Amino acid sequence: MSQHRRRQGALALLPLTLCLGLACGPVQEGEAPVEVATEAQTQPLAAPGFAELHHHMFAEEAFGGGWFHGSHTGSLVSCDGGLPESDHARVRMDLSNLLNLCPGVDLSGNPLLAAFFGLGGAVGSEFIGKIEGTEGDTGIHLGRMSVNTQWPRWDTIAHQQSWEGWLRQAHQGGMSLVMVSLVSNEFLCKALPYQNISRPCDEMVDVELQLQMARAFDARTDWVEIALTPSHARSIIASGKLAMVLSIETSKLFGTKDWRLELDRFHALGVRSLQPVHQLDNRFGGAALHNAIFQAAQFTENCHIDTDCGVTTDTMTLGFDVYRDAAGNCRNTKGLTADGKALLQTMMGKGMLIDVAHLSEKGLQDAFAVAQANTYYPLVISHGHFREVMNPKLADDEKTTPAWVVRYLRQTGGIFGLRTAHDETRAYTRSGVANNCHGSTRSLAQAVEFGRQGLKVPMAFGADLNGFIQQTRPRFGNNGACSATFQAEADAHLRQQNVSGPARLGTGFDEFGLAHVGYLPDLLKDLGRVGANTTGLSGSAEAFLKVWERASNPRTGMADAAADIDTAGVASYVDKGTREAAYPVLCGEHYAPDSKAVGESCRFKEECVSDACTASGCNSAGTCICDQETDCASTQYCGWGLNSGKCQPKKAKGATCLYGKECLSNTCRWTLTCG
Repeated sequence: MSQHRRRQGALALLPLTLCLGLACGPVQEGEAPVEVATEAQTQPLAAPGFAELHHHMFAEEAFGGGWFHGSHTGSLVSCDGGLPESDHARVRMDLSNLLNLCPGVDLSGNPLLAAFFGLGGAVGSEFIGKIEGTEGDTGIHLGRMSVNTQWPRWDTIAHQQSWEGWLRQAHQGGMSLVMVSLVSNEFLCKALPYQNISRPCDEMVDVELQLQMARAFDARTDWVEIALTPSHARSIIASGKLAMVLSIETSKLFGTKDWRLELDRFHALGVRSLQPVHQLDNRFGGAALHNAIFQAAQFTENCHIDTDCGVTTDTMTLGFDVYRDAAGNCRNTKGLTADGKALLQTMMGKGMLIDVAHLSEKGLQDAFAVAQANTYYPLVISHGHFREVMNPKLADDEKTTPAWVVRYLRQTGGIFGLRTAHDETRAYTRSGVANNCHGSTRSLAQAVEFGRQGLKVPMAFGADLNGFIQQTRPRFGNNGACSATFQAEADAHLRQQNVSGPARLGTGFDEFGLAHVGYLPDLLKDLGRVGANTTGLSGSAEAFLKVWERASNPRTGMADAAADIDTAGVASYVDKGTREAAYPVLCGEHYAPDSKAVGESCRFKEECVSDACTASGCNSAGTCICDQETDCASTQYCGWGLNSGKCQPKKAKGATCLYGKECLSNTCRWTLTCG
């Protein structure tokens, strides 16, 4: 037997009980939960590497197994492009029956719901993931059938981003700890084509299957190990392996079963973190409002329509009981329930990590009160956005994290997992990073520096890969670079990246963004290249372990008064419409003058640096071409004949030539060779 199979405290020693909606198999006779060792009192050596706190490696079995294409193991194979009757990336053609549970309500006035539910003829599959600068990978996606085409790329939400080869790539690039979240959502499962779902829609069944997969992955690999305690995680990392911490993210946590018994059982199986709530209110507490899809999901649970404040539309909110806060934003009235507070208290008794990422603001206040009463037990946000630095549309969401919640994290000794998002951010003027490529590492750098300089909170990544959301956009290429706002600005900003740099890394991250987990080291490197201080992120595994150790050991009180939080330095937001109006218009469209190099697509010559485009007429597309040497790089010449209008590489000495411009020496000898 190899040392990997003999390792002390290995998950192979833990009992596995797998429930498949029928009966739970008993723990095998003679097996018992692993004894958790007391944490060492000596100061350990700092763990190297960075941490990713929110990763859905086994989400191919989320949503009844009917959404994702591609396994986390083995080779990645081409898909069918999402054509009708496809086995992935598609919701049912007509979802209106999901809302018929509450008759007499017309929801067609909300564009998001109308598109998703097929009301008014729209098809949800073609709508999910449709945002500015992306074509999405849902519904029909013939251009994304094969790996290394447009799958994976930053806006992948229905194809595997957590293949084991990519995970190992991230580990080899410096990721030493990953918190893997076992995830599902019953409502999204019920929206899928019936033939794609391999079992009844039950969130906890999906979670248990993913738990089995995690344990199997641990058992068969010699470079990953599930960590059960902070000291165990340190020893895993010290041995050169990737420490994996298991968490659960689901709205119907523990179903209707006795949650105390279920918590004990999942803890015995290796789970060390939970989110009390996810997208919907449950018996433990209220969820933070954000996406209208989940408001519709909550509505199918309770048929409630609230007109006190409008989130789903300007005048009403589906499903949730809401109120308007002092700033005029709609917030969930529900905090932690009695069961929710008891759940937190019980988790604290086990030294578990309490992830409050999706809690309502009232729930966050309740959680902090419980933490205070337990000598400031640490709270964790595994994935989130800093509210003050986000664009107003996103900042209005209850799901974003305001500075007063960050104060809770610091006072309790917690940590923040920063979402590697695709969104436009406001400029943080103290960052030293030009915010001139929206949705890319330049946008993320604004949040990194705001967290570091202004909020002064320990940070790790909270990417949420395989989490049904999009990731950091690229700074280069034609796959949605800099495109979190509008096309003219994206074109202008992309030109700035090409001209001013910093230069490309030389990996797929350059043009595909954070396409998969293997590019997290590249994202970290590019953050540094654009000017962010990444010291804290680079060493975030140690920061996370200190949080876990604080949860596991006796505490004497507040970890940090957090009196030095400073939210100044965030630039005022200029509306996109105002910014777009500053760009000239041709053929009824705004454009960025001189933003396209030779060889790039164009609509009219004014977009081209060369002032020459092959497009003819307002409704045609073309390519920028050269008409003189200065249109090309110093090592190129403007071609002629078959290569007319294309920049060509200059030729070395002795190469055949007709004109001096073809040669690096600028001399073509009488022998028709370059001098």
